[in-house]
Amino acid sequence: MPGDGKVPAGVRSSAATAWHSLTAAQALAAQESRAEGLNEAEAGRRLAECGPNRLPRGRAPGGLALYVRQFKSPLVYLLLAASVVSVFVGEWSDALFIFVVLQLNAVIGGYQEWRAETSAAALDRMMRDRVVVLRDGLARQIDTADLVPGDIVRLESGGRVPADLRLLELHELSVDESLLTGESLPLEKDVDLVAPATAPLPERLNLLFAGTTVLTGRARALVVASGAETQIGRIASALALPDQAPPPLIARLERMGRMIGIATVVAIAVLATVQLLQGLDLLTVFLVAVALAVAAIPEGLPVAITVALSIATGRMARRNVIVRALPAVEGLGACSLIASDKTGTLTCNELTAKHVLLFDDAGPAVAGTVGGQGYRPIGTVAVDGRAPSNQELAGFAELARSAALCNEAEIAFVDDEVRHLGDTVDVAFLVLAAKLGLDPAALRGSYRLHGMIPYEPQRRYAASFVSGGDAAAGPVSAGAAGGATVHVKGALEVLLPMCDGIDAERALAAGDALAAEGYRVLAVAHGSVSRDAAERADAGSLRYLRLLGLVGLMDPLRPEVPDAIQRCREAGISVVMITGDHPETARAIARELGVGDGDPVVVTGAELQAAAPATEGFAARVNSAQVFARVEPVQKLEIVQALQRAGHVVAVTGDGVNDAPALAAADIGVAMGKGGTDVARGAADLILTDDNFASIVGGIEEGRIAYDNVRKLIYLLISTGLGEIVLFLLAILAGLPFPLFAVQLLWLNLVTNGIQHVALALEKGEPGILQRRPRPRDEALFDRRMIGQVAMAGGYMGFCGFAFYYWCLERGVPEPEARNLLLLLMVLFENVHAVNARSERRSALGVPVMANPFLFVAIAAAQGLHIAALYTPGLSHVLAVEPVSLLEWLLVLALALSLLAVMEMWKVLPGRKSQRISH
Repeated sequence: MPGDGKVPAGVRSSAATAWHSLTAAQALAAQESRAEGLNEAEAGRRLAECGPNRLPRGRAPGGLALYVRQFKSPLVYLLLAASVVSVFVGEWSDALFIFVVLQLNAVIGGYQEWRAETSAAALDRMMRDRVVVLRDGLARQIDTADLVPGDIVRLESGGRVPADLRLLELHELSVDESLLTGESLPLEKDVDLVAPATAPLPERLNLLFAGTTVLTGRARALVVASGAETQIGRIASALALPDQAPPPLIARLERMGRMIGIATVVAIAVLATVQLLQGLDLLTVFLVAVALAVAAIPEGLPVAITVALSIATGRMARRNVIVRALPAVEGLGACSLIASDKTGTLTCNELTAKHVLLFDDAGPAVAGTVGGQGYRPIGTVAVDGRAPSNQELAGFAELARSAALCNEAEIAFVDDEVRHLGDTVDVAFLVLAAKLGLDPAALRGSYRLHGMIPYEPQRRYAASFVSGGDAAAGPVSAGAAGGATVHVKGALEVLLPMCDGIDAERALAAGDALAAEGYRVLAVAHGSVSRDAAERADAGSLRYLRLLGLVGLMDPLRPEVPDAIQRCREAGISVVMITGDHPETARAIARELGVGDGDPVVVTGAELQAAAPATEGFAARVNSAQVFARVEPVQKLEIVQALQRAGHVVAVTGDGVNDAPALAAADIGVAMGKGGTDVARGAADLILTDDNFASIVGGIEEGRIAYDNVRKLIYLLISTGLGEIVLFLLAILAGLPFPLFAVQLLWLNLVTNGIQHVALALEKGEPGILQRRPRPRDEALFDRRMIGQVAMAGGYMGFCGFAFYYWCLERGVPEPEARNLLLLLMVLFENVHAVNARSERRSALGVPVMANPFLFVAIAAAQGLHIAALYTPGLSHVLAVEPVSLLEWLLVLALALSLLAVMEMWKVLPGRKSQRISH
């Protein structure tokens, strides 16, 4: 196919176009785009025409679907059967009541699920991916949803491809396309390839596909399809989204519910046999069995817990922590160690060049300090407190020029505003060049870029091959002998073997001295290469370079981090720092942050490499360290695994593509929302929207609160159900009449208690929640404390209810009136027990009302609903209840309040203190 840029006849900008069969120029023409990108007006028009760049999604269930979903339950089937049987035997009022109860249950359950779905959707909208796009010739970041066909995008390692793209240029690009092709090996791309129109996906090496991942290198590419028109979009359109598996906590509760259900069926079968032998009719026995099943089986617990976790995710979002996976909420409460990156998490990620050390053939020659902070080009270079000489100034400018040419960032100074894009190290060097009177944009414009070796963590240096400009730019002037200049910057120990005529020992000592003061130290060098080597970006040509000097960059610490680390220490959570910095730099920063005690133990990547992973020597080094420096990306995973083998529940922060394995392996992976790559965010459980370590601590606090609230819900629902079972068991064994009718049990469980329990999920954290030790990794929800308090509360409610019912009958109170008072007592017990459940440790009287006013509103509503039923014609007849006097209500309330006294004494019994501390 010709490469003249003309589009073959019949080719149009559409999903049917075989973009891989066009040259780059033809693809640009077909999209009516240009190398500088679209203008904003045209991009807006195309966005309106093509729609957002989003994959097709299954529609969220509507209100009717959520309502119908509430009827898909064995318990509901039992209730429906009871309603049908009631109709057949002429008990219309019972049938109508069961029907109304089912409707109320469906409305309440549907609302709870709607709230959880709404919360999840809101968080999903917050997790927006960004992409660098050229608009009007200027690079800027936009949401990937705003991409349109014809846009020009820039990609780098770790990024997820945002749309289907036709490559325009690339540097060392490799891509993981296993999502589409199933091929696990990385693919090397070819910008010049023109493939046959019938070529299969793996052979379209001049295209990038939405959803795939850039593993290495850089690229500039043209958007040729977006949203549903992409390859993955067509697949998504043809598939219905499967239901997500429930979080492990919910799954465990569902299993627990099934076990309780089996035990309940056995118990009810025994009770029903006894009742039939006592001469009760089959219908009555059946209805009571159904009602007891409803009482004992915590059918609503998984939905209530889901709502509780959804509330927790909303609270975390307000503290700049977005939860991608609900299990992370429960896992945070058990976190015992945080392995944190330094840059951007513990520091502000606003690097500033503060110290420049020029070299001559003998070694360090001139030391300069750079004024100013941040990215504003305000500040001058001083040498020993004086202005530099012309020769010294020329040396500083030569180093800054070389660093600015070996650079992928962009910066613009518009009035008082600084606009920058790219890695913070690169931005800092552009600001240094501006402080020395150089114009970064004009500087680049005067040179021709032949090739580049982009920075990658495992490489630890970057290089640019250029020609043009003036002789001051490097050893080879513009076009001299057809040569070129290579500009290199990176770690000193990596650049030293490339350089010639330098005292390596003195250079390393100078670098160590800067690092000991807390500087991040980078070396800058340049040299001559052949034009052929420049065009090929040949790493083998990086020899006999001249080391220009060292630059010490300072990244200010986040002011809130030392306090956050101290809070972690109080919470029993260890903090270790993992960084690629020089060991002395890492030690100085760790000391300032408070990581470790006094002088933190630093272990380097080289020391770890000397010991094989999974050996005792490796484990000993890892467990003794508070700081890991000069660590290779693969070693981060090995560190995490060693810490887990030592028994820690590990949270790991990361932002790069090479951090993804460690993030995935960690108990809690934490990715950076602002500076992180798409790959890191995809592998993480949590995303920090502000990239701030202190937000992790806030997330741990909210995770502990959420776990506490889950336990409170379980405590309330299981113990009240147990109380009703105990009541019936004792009454039947004593030969008493039914203590409660089936419809009364349904009223008690699905109406009154159904209002209260979700309000418990809104409880705020208890004082000192971050002073507790982390809970053990394998701690069961039903631990000794939970079993004890459920047995005590449920047993007391059941026994006390039985004793009250027996006492009423013995005193000659008519059976219907005794049953009416007993139902009121059980409602009040559940009201009081909701207050008990507010804390497993503190006195209920010591928990402020305003810590959860919604609970007291719910309690008042439940009690008010029951009192209203006493006075409502029709409903009172169905429930077999009648109004009570104020004195009777107060007497029953006093008895119900005895549950509060009993559980208060339970909390202070000997042996409970250690359990209070452990939870």
